[in-house]
Amino acid sequence: MEPLVSIIVPVYNAQDFLERCIKSVLAQEYTNYELILADDGSVDDSGAICDRFAGQDGRIKVLHKENTGVSDSRNQALDQAKGEFIQFLDSDDWLTQDAVRLFVRSAQSTQSDMVIGDFYRVIGDTISHKGDIEKEELLTREEFAGYMMENPADFYYGVLWNKLYRREIIEKHRIRMDANISWCEDFIFNLEYLRHCGWIYVLRAPVYYYVKTKGSLVNSQSIHINNTIRMKLNVFEYYQQFFKEVYDEKSYEEIRFQVYRFLLTYAKDGFVPPVFLPGSRKLGQERLTAVMQQALEGDSIALHYYRYRKMWERYCKTAAVKHDMTLEEVQVLLYLNQGMIIHDLKQLSDLTGISVRKLSGVVQKLEKRQMVRRVSAQKDPSAPRRELSIARVGLRPGGRESSADIGNLCLEEKGQLPDQTERRRNLAQLRTRRHYVLLPAADSVLRDLELTEKDFDERLLRGLDEKEKDSYWKLSRKVEENVRNYLKG
Repeated sequence: MEPLVSIIVPVYNAQDFLERCIKSVLAQEYTNYELILADDGSVDDSGAICDRFAGQDGRIKVLHKENTGVSDSRNQALDQAKGEFIQFLDSDDWLTQDAVRLFVRSAQSTQSDMVIGDFYRVIGDTISHKGDIEKEELLTREEFAGYMMENPADFYYGVLWNKLYRREIIEKHRIRMDANISWCEDFIFNLEYLRHCGWIYVLRAPVYYYVKTKGSLVNSQSIHINNTIRMKLNVFEYYQQFFKEVYDEKSYEEIRFQVYRFLLTYAKDGFVPPVFLPGSRKLGQERLTAVMQQALEGDSIALHYYRYRKMWERYCKTAAVKHDMTLEEVQVLLYLNQGMIIHDLKQLSDLTGISVRKLSGVVQKLEKRQMVRRVSAQKDPSAPRRELSIARVGLRPGGRESSADIGNLCLEEKGQLPDQTERRRNLAQLRTRRHYVLLPAADSVLRDLELTEKDFDERLLRGLDEKEKDSYWKLSRKVEENVRNYLKG
């Protein structure tokens, strides 16, 4: 079976960090890929490291070549690639564990020609979440060009490694890296590819760790100033031509001065993000929930549920990062989406395991983002039947109920007609009873959580055949029934 994804890594004297890069690929949740390591004449142990990993995993291919540069290395790897999709990775960087899965799912579900994702920028032991388009959406080429024009020198648009490409487009139009230039060749490749794109999907989840160790063009003494100017003008010509093709003549004239901003930006070195970005945090705290390593061993029931919970938290963390939320906020939405009626923070705390004090702040944040609202019972006829059964006897205009309505409700639930005192008491309770409801703004998060459940189950049952999976679910239902019967008692 041919691999669905070809991951291309140019390698040159990368012995100090190459293993981390390769291991991040081997740790991917998505497994139908090939990894092409293009050793560009390394004089350290990089070539031997590539060969060692290739001997351990048949998905790894090694291309040993003379030192002709990173562009030629990528081109030769493209010539050997078999995947439907192409993904690039630099040898001193690494991938998030769900990178390939998120890329492939996005491309297949949207039928997009390119997927572009956020990334983490790593400086020492500090990282920052970096992106540019704030909404996860499917864009036309023109819409994407509009975003790019606003921030033309951003890494987000220029580099290869935060994108997924279709090999069919690359091969049909024979798109390759320009080996004659050594600056912004990534961006020129992207501009050429975008000329043939129909749709581009924006993935808000960070999928890549970019380590700021690369040298700057202006600091390279091997490049003459005349060559530098020539290359910058060459890149600008590509950039200008791209917008002339995307827009008609009249529209281009309207944006021409914005296009020329690109050249002014590149009068500096270009593609250099600030040293520290807002929201920087310590490396290792960005995606994964901390796990006690000692707890990975042992067969006790307590450790079993600890490991199960930590695995679930890690999967939920992806949805949290995509939507700029905390894990606790995502968990609250998950429980509120179960169809139960939650009246107060004490009940919610019992479900989530989060303290009442902390939940207060979590719920306030969700209310501020208009994802959750606490409403009076009689004002929400769409809520579940038992708590709002008064909706079945008819709401009065303005949400006011008569004593007769309350009487009918009590008669239905208790089998008898209450006296006047009990009617008044029940009416007061209904008017003060409140519960939490989800609002439409939470829908996108909940859709991601549905996918999270599928991913979790897939990982949980990895290595089982269909018969074994069927047996597992049947046994799980029996075990669940035992738990429910015990708790009912």
